[in-house]
Amino acid sequence: MKNNNIYKYKNAFFASIAVIALNSCNDYLDINENPNSVHIEQVSPDLIFPGTNSQIFRTQATTMNVFGNLMMNSWAGNSYAFGSPYVREFNLNSVDNSFYNGIWDGLYRNMANYKLIENFPNSDGSQDIYIAASKIMRAFYMQTIIDLYGDAPFTEAFQYQSNLTPKYDNDTDIYHKEIEDLEAAIALINNANSNAIEMNASTDNIFQGNKDNWTKFANTIKLRYLVRMSRLTGSEGAYRDQKLATLSGAQFLSADVLINPNYSSATDAQQNPFYGTYIRTATGSRVGSVVTVSEHFATAMNGNPNNLVLPNNPANTYTKYTGLIDPRRGRFFSTVSGALRGIRQGALAGEDGAPTGNNSVSRIGIGITGETSTANTVTNISLGSSKSGVIMSLSEIEFLLAEAGLRYPSVVASPDVHFTNGINASFTYLGATGAATYITGANTRPGLGWIGTNDQKMEAIMTQSWIANTSINPIQSFINYNKTGYPYTPLATTTSKSNKPYRLVYPVSEYVANSANVPNVTSNDVFIRNQYTPFWNQN
Repeated sequence: MKNNNIYKYKNAFFASIAVIALNSCNDYLDINENPNSVHIEQVSPDLIFPGTNSQIFRTQATTMNVFGNLMMNSWAGNSYAFGSPYVREFNLNSVDNSFYNGIWDGLYRNMANYKLIENFPNSDGSQDIYIAASKIMRAFYMQTIIDLYGDAPFTEAFQYQSNLTPKYDNDTDIYHKEIEDLEAAIALINNANSNAIEMNASTDNIFQGNKDNWTKFANTIKLRYLVRMSRLTGSEGAYRDQKLATLSGAQFLSADVLINPNYSSATDAQQNPFYGTYIRTATGSRVGSVVTVSEHFATAMNGNPNNLVLPNNPANTYTKYTGLIDPRRGRFFSTVSGALRGIRQGALAGEDGAPTGNNSVSRIGIGITGETSTANTVTNISLGSSKSGVIMSLSEIEFLLAEAGLRYPSVVASPDVHFTNGINASFTYLGATGAATYITGANTRPGLGWIGTNDQKMEAIMTQSWIANTSINPIQSFINYNKTGYPYTPLATTTSKSNKPYRLVYPVSEYVANSANVPNVTSNDVFIRNQYTPFWNQN
């Protein structure tokens, strides 16, 4: 797998910003400052904002993507070509402080730049819009930190040399503060000073300066925070309900949230980060060929043709899929003899769950890559390299609204409509056809379509969201899986664990540089619900 290079943006300022974007760790703070250089605090928000968006999205598109796809058993490793791929992810025996450090480090390193924008001098109100958008983006990514780690540095974080060892805040308090920041961002946009500098396509690579969309995005993120708290009772349940009431009648996004800082095939560094990491380099060299579809995902997409029964899996696990072929399958992954061919997570060549032959496995498909075929052509390389990244898909948004409507009908109406919209949005994004026929078939199957009890409908929401998020934003499906237990997601054959981790261990960087404050979370702690589990999932 090739290394990710820092994307070279139009303005030279961000090169220095990327280097000194900081979190709580000393290894990001070993800087000899030139008194003749421009201080980072003097760099204006319009120069910081687009580069920060692009850099933080790299973590989402790569490290977070592979982690989510493996935890949700959508991806497997091509054991024919790579021996024993993804050993740690499948065994789960070493979920320690070196396991997926890039999630924490990548998000914190860049969220510091959003805080830098928030702290920029703004006595005349000229930076109101940039400050609001920065609050929204920080809240979007901070939720992932809390949902994967629990307590985290927040009130004392992002202060550069002023505080190298920030305290850890309670994750409940951070949730509250981020919800308040989203509300503050909306108010800032709605009441922006007349001097406020407008964002535009060159300084806003997400919404191109559309303030209405930033407000809708803030509402959508706020709803995701509150729906994540759905299992809570007592004072936190009351807080959630009070905040949900403020969203009654609010407008939410109705389109994919995309980012494109002029991605291209000019160089490896300028490619869409997902494409450049898992598909091809700018010169066409194949990368990421370790990835193949899992047997689990292939079985669901293929309509369970072989009536799959896994060791120790619940009875009738795949029955809801039987006989209903999903038309999206060939857009998610390439087909082999007209169907998806996957590998059971952990299975090696010749073992149960591993089909015969290296050429008989499906790889990431053109609905994800943006190519028009699997051919290694200049046109396909250009299409894939320049494809916009997905921060939050419309299908994810619609399934969030479906869940909210099912749980809180006074806040969001017509969950069945949002559920259908979510499936349709997935088909549209992937360029697949046959959505109407598929939806009709799914709606006769509890746990897959809109039929049955509320629990079965919740299972259907999580199942369809899992399908739609595959190779796009699967980490949200993993977090929802930890909350709801849906959809059924088997463990790899090589693990001795009885469940997937409920959280991750803080990275090495924290134990080295902030040891006085970082909680002592062990590898065993992540597999049980305890005081270290994210607050919304402790019971």
